[in-house]
Order: sequence, then C-alpha cells, then structure tokens
Amino acid sequence: MPPYAGPPIASRPGDAASTLRLLAYLALAVVLIVLDSRGGWLSQVRARANVIVQPIWSLAGLPGRIGLQVKDNAATHAQLVAENRQLRNDLLVANARLTRLQTAALDNAQLRELLNAAERNGLDVQLAPVLDIDLDPTRQRLVLDAGTDDDVHVGQAVIDAGGLMGQVIATTPAHSTVLLLTDPDHAVPVNVARNGVRLIAYGRGDRLELRDVPLSAGLVVGDEIVTSGLGGRFPAGFPVGTVAELHPDDSHAFLVGQLKPAAQLDRGRDVLLLKSRPWRVTPPQPGSTPAASEHEPDSRSAPPAPAPTEPRR
Repeated sequence: MPPYAGPPIASRPGDAASTLRLLAYLALAVVLIVLDSRGGWLSQVRARANVIVQPIWSLAGLPGRIGLQVKDNAATHAQLVAENRQLRNDLLVANARLTRLQTAALDNAQLRELLNAAERNGLDVQLAPVLDIDLDPTRQRLVLDAGTDDDVHVGQAVIDAGGLMGQVIATTPAHSTVLLLTDPDHAVPVNVARNGVRLIAYGRGDRLELRDVPLSAGLVVGDEIVTSGLGGRFPAGFPVGTVAELHPDDSHAFLVGQLKPAAQLDRGRDVLLLKSRPWRVTPPQPGSTPAASEHEPDSRSAPPAPAPTEPRR
C-alpha cells in the first residue's frame, strides 16, 4: 500500500495542555512522597483532616445509631412488660396462698379454742361445721352441716369457746337449724354470776336484753351473766353475756340491761353441740306467748320447729 501522501496532521492544543497537566501532577506527587518520607508532613495533614471530617462521619452514622437504639429500647420495653406481667401473676398467686394459710391458721386457732373449752369444762361435745348463717334482725339462725344421722336432736344446746350460742330447733338427716340467743323468739333463764340474782335474757335481733330487773338486784355494768339451769334446757354456768348498759324502763320501777353476748355469734366456722340430753321440756303450742316466769323460762326458747329450708350454698 502506498504511504500517505497528504498534508501532515497538526497536533491539537488541548492534547498538549493535558500532557503538561499530567506531568505537573506527577511532579507534585513525587514532591509529596519525598516530603512525607522525610518529615512525615503528609501524615500530619491526614491526621488533621481526620479531625475535621470526624463530625461529618458522626452525623452520617447518626440515623443508623438512632434506629439501633430504638430497636433495643423496643425490645427492652417488651421484655420489661412481659416480666412485669409475670411478676404480677406470681404476686397474685402468692397472695392467694398466703390468704389460704392465714384462713387455715385462724380456723386452727378457733378449733383449738373450742376443744380447749370443752376439755377445760369436761364437756361431752361434738364438733359441727357451720353451713349457712342468717343474721337478719328478725331472724337469727344458723344451719349446721350435721343432722340426725350425726345424732343431733332438737333442743340440743350449742356453744362456742366464749359461751352459749343457742339451741337446735329443727333437724334433717344431714342438717340442723340453730336458734341463736339474739333471735327475737328466744329467751333464756340466767343468773348474775356475782350475786346469783335470777333474771331472763331476751333476744333483740343484734343483742341480748334483761327486762324487769328489780332496782334491788344490785346489777351493775360489767356484771357477767350465766345460765341458771332452770327449765332444764341449758346446763347451768355457761356464760351468756356481760352487762354493757343499764337504764330505767318507762315506769322507772325496773331496770333494763343491754348484754354483750359472750359467744361470737357472727363469726367462726365451727360450733360445739352438747351431747348430754337436757331434761324433757314440753314444747309450746303454736301461738303461745313467751314465758316470763322463772318456772317456765324456756317455753320461748324452744318454739315449734319450722320446716327446714334448703341451706344456701
């Protein structure tokens, strides 16, 4: 092929400038390398540049750090909520167990008091659980989880560690109903333990009351009242109550005394039934009025046995 015979191609000005710029950069790089190798000047420049650029790096990494912290906080919060819920459940279970233990301890203490009272007085008794209670002001009754199958009979005296509670007025094979001393249909012959004065204590719904107390009886607040044994319904000597208040009646010829019952009529889960049968007493006829004499003091304490109702569960 014949050689190119045309005019020569002239070099462009831009190519020469690029070459000169490249040579200048190379020379500068050589100078910087020499200076850095001899005096460490470039290392100092890099260190200062790092100090200047550090805030920019921190600012650039801030969103990532915030996101990671939020994620950790969310996980920690969820864990704390779960632990708190578990601790609350454990606390409820522990409180329930503690309550059951306290209730069992109270029941054991009451049983010990009942058994100690029976042993101290040499009584022949049987323990009966309380199944239901009715403390309406006009109806003071207990339903016991013991009946004729357990040798419970009408007229049987009921006591607790404090004193006399009442008497059995109705029975079924499995249950029995107790008329409490505070029932308005109940009266019991009593003595003043200090001087032996005979009186009658009547039920008033939430307390006991002594009526027609002679001014000469010498009754004072704080006197202990016990059963007299008259009528044969209750054995003599059982605590009935303590005189809490005395005031004259409407005629101002007699005194009226308010008694605080010795027995805990509104609490306790068990009672004691006296096994010894009382002397035979003729029950009052329907519609008869309560006796107010000392010879027939218990005609009101043994009303006709009502048809037993099914105890509340």
